[in-house]
Amino acid sequence: MAANSIPDEPRPRRGRLRRWGVRLAKGLGICALLLLLLRELFFSGPYLPSAKPHDGLILDMHCHVAGIGAGGSGCFVSEELRNNFRFGIYLKAFGVTVAEAEAQGDQLLMERLAKGIGESQRVGAAIVLAMDGVVDANGQLDPARTEFYIPNEYVAAETAKHPNLYFGASVNPHRPDALERLQWARDNGALLVKWLPSIQFIDPADPAHEPFYRKMAALKLPLLTHAGQERSFTHAQDELADPVRLRLPLSLGVTVIVAHAASTGKNEGQEDIDRLIGMLGDYPNLYADLSSMTQVNKLGYLRQAITEKQLEGRLLYGSDFPLINTAAVTAWAFPLNLTRKQMQAIDAMANPWDRDVALKEALGVPASVMARPAKFFGVSLGQAGAD
Repeated sequence: MAANSIPDEPRPRRGRLRRWGVRLAKGLGICALLLLLLRELFFSGPYLPSAKPHDGLILDMHCHVAGIGAGGSGCFVSEELRNNFRFGIYLKAFGVTVAEAEAQGDQLLMERLAKGIGESQRVGAAIVLAMDGVVDANGQLDPARTEFYIPNEYVAAETAKHPNLYFGASVNPHRPDALERLQWARDNGALLVKWLPSIQFIDPADPAHEPFYRKMAALKLPLLTHAGQERSFTHAQDELADPVRLRLPLSLGVTVIVAHAASTGKNEGQEDIDRLIGMLGDYPNLYADLSSMTQVNKLGYLRQAITEKQLEGRLLYGSDFPLINTAAVTAWAFPLNLTRKQMQAIDAMANPWDRDVALKEALGVPASVMARPAKFFGVSLGQAGAD
């Protein structure tokens, strides 16, 4: 190389980035056009034709509360769950921080719950669910295996302070005084008993639970029980949530409401929701709720539930709050069923219950499903508010 020669200059980085930017913009533009074209080709609208919405206030019969044990509530959350990413999401959905709960007590979450429902134009009240824990071989609460615990006494006392909240009990049948606990729950206004078998380690098919079921039937306490796959917690024994295991309480006269219509999960190679549907002809006391069925991990199940002829007259509205107030639920997950204007309007609603009702109605959930919980549980509510 000559001494006075000038080496080749490197290619200007700015020009290279500009060209990549142009290519990326073109690619994204083409993808957007393809998505719009596909949407136009496959847009199907709501699962059922839209009808006149229910004009009365709605009872949310599946609503959770949380607690960390602050303020003497008796609640607790396992260390494993507290260290899991889900814990922060759940507290955020309540609009509460750990510091606020520690300073003001777990009662703050119940107050926020009552306030949110009070501000809803569509939902007038909710059944707030206690959650019993795992019971060991000696009949004692087993904190080491319990994900979270919400005592009946706490929920009964706190819901009594708010006219728009009702008490939903939870009793693990492995407790030696389970029958007395059922009686206490009914005497203190419980409208149902809630189970989550896959994390409470309850086998609904266990013949040892027959006295418990007979007591439930005598007290006319419905059983609201999770069925299908469970992924809201850090572990689950999903085979215990097989809806077919509910034949025993059903045969003994217990009214059973299967949460989430057993959406997600399989047993013996069959979808759990199909196993549920296969039981409807045998048990007129078998129902299902629609809570959490608009979550992004459950797409398709709501369509199946509300279009299934055998489920007509058996479906009840529930929200599964706080999950409806997380990123797991958005109207934008239904671009083939809702218009852009509908998706924007629904997601813009500030109140989580109003969003949930609006989304389900827009997808075709009938007014009768929205009206059924209040009648089912004998709760008198007024007319829905104006927009």
